[in-house]
Amino acid sequence: MNPSDHRPGLLERLAEGPVICAEGYLFELERRGYLQAGAFVPEVVLEHPEEVTQLHRQFVHAGSDVVEAFTYYAHREKLRIIGKEELLEHINRQALALAREVAEESGALFAGDICNTNVYESGDDGTYQQARSMFEEQVGWAVEAGVDFIIGETFSYAGEALIGLDVIKQTGLPAVITLGVHRAPETREGWSVPEACKRLADAGADVVGLNCIRGPKTMLPLLQEIIPAVDVPVAALPVPYRTHPEEPSFQSLRDPAFEDFPSGIPFPTALDPFTCNRHEIAAFTREARDLGVGYFGVCCGASPHHIRSMAEALGRTPPASRYSADMSKHAFLGTDPTLRRQNVEYKSEL
Repeated sequence: MNPSDHRPGLLERLAEGPVICAEGYLFELERRGYLQAGAFVPEVVLEHPEEVTQLHRQFVHAGSDVVEAFTYYAHREKLRIIGKEELLEHINRQALALAREVAEESGALFAGDICNTNVYESGDDGTYQQARSMFEEQVGWAVEAGVDFIIGETFSYAGEALIGLDVIKQTGLPAVITLGVHRAPETREGWSVPEACKRLADAGADVVGLNCIRGPKTMLPLLQEIIPAVDVPVAALPVPYRTHPEEPSFQSLRDPAFEDFPSGIPFPTALDPFTCNRHEIAAFTREARDLGVGYFGVCCGASPHHIRSMAEALGRTPPASRYSADMSKHAFLGTDPTLRRQNVEYKSEL
């Protein structure tokens, strides 16, 4: 590569300022009718690759600095559950190829992804090796695809996160490791969140933090504890749902207006009433930035407009900002002097 063509990597970009990584592919593609809720296996990368490519492009258009390969839950355990283990390598390589194409055409960073295996059990050595083997498979394919860095995400066991981190570090690539914290403000083995993040940072993670499970209001207090505990950039990728201290995770949310849910609770397909608007995401972004967060994103439930608001809150104008709201021309709510008075004066009656 010509030195003049050098494209800054993750760590260089973080040294210059915040990095945004859009997530949320599972929920967004489920809403669009291309992925089945439940097992949440991303077969869409094989069945409708054009939809995945389009969503990658829409997230970059909205302001994401990273194209993350859609390999979340594309691991051996998930494919075993749906009886399609033979698709394991194909689904991973295809997801990586789709992400790489968009990263190359846009100049965005290209990230691989591993996640919670759902086989790991704290204190069970047999499951340690199962999890490690699953990580090694996916990380190996990501390295072969030429990723810039690898994300390990949504780990509720910090011990499992440490295994994933070790596998990533063996490649020499930067590692972003994020924990998923449920109702209790600790990992499933009982470590405090700042302790878990410190252990991950001390073990070589380049970025540590939180993703998924908690919305902005219940993630912020944990971020306040993490930042002074570590000496690496901190990540914050909440779900865009209105969690609160009494219901701190999106699985714990309850809807008093409706009770007849197939799963017995609003999660995962009836969270619509709890969705954060774009202004709430912008407010979270500013608060997290002021705390010292350096790596941003929005997880399950995110749409491109959430990422655009995040980017704009960081002072950016991504291509999608061309279409950010300008209400000055609105027939009833606008301020343009040429608007018809009869409509402007009627706005309080709308």
